[in-house]
Amino acid sequence: MFQMFRLFRKCIKNYGLLETKVLSNCRKTTYLFCSTTHSSHSNEEKLSDLYRHLHSKIVACGPITVADYMKEVLTHPTAGYYMKKDVFGEKGDFITSPEVTQLFGEMVAVWILYEKLKITKCPFQLVELGPGRGTLIRDILRVFQQLNVLSDVSVHLVEISPALSLIQAKNLCKTTKEHNILENEAKHNDVRYYREGVTEDNVNVYWYYSVKDIPKKFSIFLAHEFFDALPIHKFQRTDRGWSEILVDIIEGSKEEKFRYVLSNAQTPAMFYISNDEKRNHVEVSPQTLVTVEYIAQYLQECGGFAWICDYGHSGDKTDTFRAFSQHKLHDPLSYPGTADLTADVDFAVIKKVAEKDNSLLTFGPITQACFLKNLGIDVRLQMLLQNASEEVRKRLESEYEMIMDESKMGSKFKVLSLFPFILKDHFQKLPIAGF
Repeated sequence: MFQMFRLFRKCIKNYGLLETKVLSNCRKTTYLFCSTTHSSHSNEEKLSDLYRHLHSKIVACGPITVADYMKEVLTHPTAGYYMKKDVFGEKGDFITSPEVTQLFGEMVAVWILYEKLKITKCPFQLVELGPGRGTLIRDILRVFQQLNVLSDVSVHLVEISPALSLIQAKNLCKTTKEHNILENEAKHNDVRYYREGVTEDNVNVYWYYSVKDIPKKFSIFLAHEFFDALPIHKFQRTDRGWSEILVDIIEGSKEEKFRYVLSNAQTPAMFYISNDEKRNHVEVSPQTLVTVEYIAQYLQECGGFAWICDYGHSGDKTDTFRAFSQHKLHDPLSYPGTADLTADVDFAVIKKVAEKDNSLLTFGPITQACFLKNLGIDVRLQMLLQNASEEVRKRLESEYEMIMDESKMGSKFKVLSLFPFILKDHFQKLPIAGF
């Protein structure tokens, strides 16, 4: 079998497709001819299924893109990082602002209602992409309940992880029901959700695998730490022009680890590099572009708006691909599936796609701290502190500092909102809150 692999790759390499350069920390390069000899692991039976899968895939077909690697590591059906466990919170590998404090979700809830009522009083769909444990939605619904608007809202969650969808269902619903999408399609049934549930306050909740399955109605989209997990392609400028950074095996390695190499020829993803790009290292997420383009089309057609919160930049950063395990930085090419893989979101690209052909208006990005302060989070904090015990007071103040301090989450996370362009004159009279 491995002799066949060697012959296959030798033939391909002779056509110039698999010759690569080793890339150490995305800086130094030396020539390497890819060999396909199977790595000599003395305890091969102890290797993880995901590492075996990736190793075999590279041995058979050559180095893979960082996007392919990232997709496999995070969403492989049986061994993917997000697919098998709860990865959030203090016991997980990272923590999000909604998990830190209720203040975050409360501010977002008030902003949603304020902006929605400026546009329409009709019922609406609340859509969250990658809802984590469901904590943000839960806090938002609690505020909606207090303001007596629950009868106007239904919740639609885009979640591909079976493990996380079950956690969301437990945290949000009193009852849930599973659906077989393939059976529904065979029966020409228009049910596109794979699970539905009802909250204690009788709000309907639905789960989908794709944003394209969301019903076409007035909707408010939320994407909190969603785009940073979408696969990226990485490119390095060389003396020969642009090369794509690929992931390859390490011959003879006795640990579950891969390495970076440079492509020798043009790759399809290079289409996404701008002709006037000034940086020497670029990361591009095609899936982000497609998702934003779809949301833009959706909002134009059905009405609504979108809110995005993530760590990112405005088209000026370079190498941001990294991994987190137990709240610490981790080598993204080591022990795949054991750590979260992430890259900073390019908000400049999101704005460019959203604003194309005057599809949407964009507001931001601004820092999370600035957005929350503009919405009055300090006033809300003081209200909670008035009758709080000393223990609760210390907890609330610590949580506030975590999401607002510039050295913590306050400036690292950015907020961007998207609205239909047709509302431009409307917003000159009634500006968007928070921005």
